[in-house]
Amino acid sequence: MRKREIFDIIEFGKRYDEKTGTFRINIHYRTRTEITPRTIAVAEAFGLGVDEHQEHVIYDNMELKISPRDIVLVTGESGSGKSVLLKALAKDLGDQAINMADISVDSDRPLIDTVGKTLLEGLELLSRVGLNDAFLFVRHYSQLSDGQKYRYRIAKTIESGKQYWVMDEFCATLDRDTAKIVAFNVQKLARRERKAVLVATTHTDLLEDLKPSVHIHKRFGKEIEVKYFPDKVNETCSLARKMHIAEGSREDYEKLAQFHYREAKGLVAAQKVFALKRGEETVGVIVYKYPAITTFGRRKAFGRKLSLQEINRDLALISRVIVHPKYRTIGLGVKLVRETLPLVGKPYVEAVAVMAKYNPFFERAGMQKIAESRPNPQLVEAIEKLRKLGFNPVFLTSETTNLKKLREMSADGVEEVRNVFKGISGGVYGRRLLSIYQTFLKKEDFVARVESASIEKLARMLRILGFLTQTKVYLFWKNLSVGT
Repeated sequence: MRKREIFDIIEFGKRYDEKTGTFRINIHYRTRTEITPRTIAVAEAFGLGVDEHQEHVIYDNMELKISPRDIVLVTGESGSGKSVLLKALAKDLGDQAINMADISVDSDRPLIDTVGKTLLEGLELLSRVGLNDAFLFVRHYSQLSDGQKYRYRIAKTIESGKQYWVMDEFCATLDRDTAKIVAFNVQKLARRERKAVLVATTHTDLLEDLKPSVHIHKRFGKEIEVKYFPDKVNETCSLARKMHIAEGSREDYEKLAQFHYREAKGLVAAQKVFALKRGEETVGVIVYKYPAITTFGRRKAFGRKLSLQEINRDLALISRVIVHPKYRTIGLGVKLVRETLPLVGKPYVEAVAVMAKYNPFFERAGMQKIAESRPNPQLVEAIEKLRKLGFNPVFLTSETTNLKKLREMSADGVEEVRNVFKGISGGVYGRRLLSIYQTFLKKEDFVARVESASIEKLARMLRILGFLTQTKVYLFWKNLSVGT
C-alpha cells in the first residue's frame, strides 16, 4: 500500500454568528495509516486495533465568544491543536482578518518607503511600533533584527486596517524580554485602534503583558479551558516595573549615546544626568543641559524675553532622551521625562525636539507643546539640490558620513556642493552655517568663506544644514513646587 503520512481536517457546520460574536467549533481530523507487517506486529504486541483511517476529535461543539475588540490568547503544548483553531477562526472571519505571516515584505526598498501613504504617516507608524530611529528608517527589512522585523510586521498589520490581527507562533523566535515587550505593545496598539488580536503560542510567560480578554488553554485530546477577563488596556509592561531612576553619569550616557540619531560627542555643559536602571543594566538616560541664550518658542512660553541671568538661574534644557532600542514602546521615554523633571531643581524646563512631532512622549510626560518651527524654503531647496548630488537628507546630521561622501566625490562634485551653499543668502543662516557669531554677514563675505572652506568645514556645514531643515517642536514645563 502507498505510504501517506497526512491527515484530513473535518469541520462540521457554520461556526461563526456575526450578531453574537459566537464561534461554535467542531474540528475532527482523520489520520491515514499505512498497514505494514511491522505496524500489524506493533498492534498485536500492544493490543491495538489497526485501521487505515482513524478519526480523532480535537474540538467538539466548543463555543467561543469573541468580540471585534477582544485580545485572544491561545496557549498549549505543541501538537495540541492551537494552530488548527487559529486557522479555523481566521477562515470564518474571512476578509476581516489579516494573518501577520502572510504580509508581503519589500526587501529592496528602505523601510520608510514601504509603510504609509505619505512620509508623515510612515514615520508615525514606524514610531508607534518602536522603530523610531532615524537610521532604521532608511534600512532594508533584511538588515533588521528578529525583534525589529516583528515590529515592522506589526506596523504593516496596523496599516492594513483589518479588524482582526492573527498571529500564530506568537513571538516564538524572540528572546523572552523582547517577546514580553512585543506582547505589551501589540495589546496596547490593538486596544487603542479598537481592533481584535488572535495569537497562539506554546509559551506561558506572556499572559501578564498581553493581558488577554479571552484565554484559551488547549490540552491534548478534547480537553480545553476557556477564561474570559475584562477588556482593559495594560498600561505598564512587566519589565518596566523592574526599573528605577537613579542619578546618572557620563558613563551611563556613553553606553547609550550610539543609539541617538545625532552624533555622540560627549557631554557638554550638562546640569544633570539621570539613568533608568534594570538591575545593573542602563536601559535609558536623560541629559539636562544649560539652555541656549536664544531659542524659538521661549518668548511665546514666557510672554517676554528673558535676561541672561534668568536663563542661567531658572532654566534647564532636555538635551538627550535615549532608550535602548530593545526597550522602546513600553513608555520608558515618558517615565524618564516625567520622573526627572522635578529632580532638576529648576523652575522651568524646556525641550526642542524633532521626533516630538511624530512621537509626542514629552507631552505625555506632562510638558506643554508651545510652538513648532518650519524650515526656511531656501534651505529646503538646498537640501533637494544636495539630494540630487547623492546626499541622503536623513544622514546629513552625521558629520562623519558627510566627510566620507565629500572625500569620495570628484573635485567638480565638491564644487557643486559649494555652489549649493552659495545659493543661500547670507544673514542669519549664513552665520549659523559657518558657526560665526558676528552681528552682520554680507552675502559676498559668506560666498568667499564658502569658497575657501576645507572639506572638513563643508562636512560641518552640511551637518548644520541638516539640523536647520528639521521640523522642531518647542516644549515647556513649569515646576509649581519651585519658586522663581
